[in-house]
Amino acid sequence: MTTTPAPLTPSAADIAAAVRARTLRAVDVVAAALDRIERTDPTLSAFIEVWTEEALRRAADVDARVGAGERLPLAGVPIGVKGRRGLRTAGPLLAAGCVPVGATSVPGPGTVWQTWGLGRHGRTVNPWRHDRTPGGSSAGSAAAVAAGLVPLATGNDGAGSVRIPAAWCGVVGLKVGNGRLPTTDRTGLMAPGVLTRCAADAAAYWRVVAGDGTASDADGDREPIAPYDPPAAVWSPDLGFDSPDPDVVAVAHAAAARLAEAGVIRSVRPRAPLRLDDPAPAWLALRAAPDAEPTPAVHRIRATNDDRLAALFADARLLLTPTAPTPPHGHDGPGDRYSTALTWAFNLSGHPAISIPAGFGPDGCPVGLQLVAAHGEESLLLTVAAAAERNIGPGTRG
Repeated sequence: MTTTPAPLTPSAADIAAAVRARTLRAVDVVAAALDRIERTDPTLSAFIEVWTEEALRRAADVDARVGAGERLPLAGVPIGVKGRRGLRTAGPLLAAGCVPVGATSVPGPGTVWQTWGLGRHGRTVNPWRHDRTPGGSSAGSAAAVAAGLVPLATGNDGAGSVRIPAAWCGVVGLKVGNGRLPTTDRTGLMAPGVLTRCAADAAAYWRVVAGDGTASDADGDREPIAPYDPPAAVWSPDLGFDSPDPDVVAVAHAAAARLAEAGVIRSVRPRAPLRLDDPAPAWLALRAAPDAEPTPAVHRIRATNDDRLAALFADARLLLTPTAPTPPHGHDGPGDRYSTALTWAFNLSGHPAISIPAGFGPDGCPVGLQLVAAHGEESLLLTVAAAAERNIGPGTRG
């Protein structure tokens, strides 16, 4: 079954501006989101739980805070939080005025693969094609955002769990740099992230969680656009070790070429082609024994890749790749292919990365373009993502 996500709902930035101006009430915004979920989720199954009464209570509290003169950067924005435990880490978003409406789906029991979700109505479907997975493990967050149920949903990314579903659902997915925000993951591979319909909303999230979205910045979601200096960018279809599907590579490369033609990036060739060691053995070893001393093989892979990435970022500010090496698979699983092949190297190295919509493959499903930046360069990723939207949009159906 093929479908199209719902018409665009207001962005998080637009909702917050209207609630702060008191031309919209947070209660009404949240009630509308709950109504969309009630009508759509029996098919989409993006939520594990929906917190109707609690969400309306929180929304009323936001209206009261705004009425008392509190300036909230994300006033009244309905959000999904990944999994039943996601609310524990949403403190900065709640303080900024977000209203959690429910827990989004994650992989359920019975399978070892993580590129799917199990919600309260069954398996989570890709909003573009119901016979395909939305990706995972932030499955419900990506599906809910893509379908217009909420403008923003949280995720976390240990191997690509934000970026892969963002790519397969046609939305923006930011993985922050490892160690930049608190996490309980003992391996150090997991980093928080967010899924949104537009780069501006991802930037609003980053300002809040990074401590730059304080009350004094409440009107800063309409930051003036500074003179744009296209960053030097290197394209790699495979990171030197993978064999992604040609159709996926073609769509992602075409998007990168459009960015260069529009002056969003400046394509450069590195002094040597990027050839990373396959991170799979190191990642799997760290995940299997999070409290053990890493083996010499793990140290070797990390050191080799860190050196090669450092050399690349000495020549350029961005690395561009397809986000996932394959289109979204069916609900029976991915087969022998790792959908993480092009993402988990940057969980191992800790670099920030973002997936933005690149266009559509021959199967009608979205394809993502991954942008990776040097450590501490989340703002660069968000600036380039916003420039991409202004200049080329999200791509066209293939």
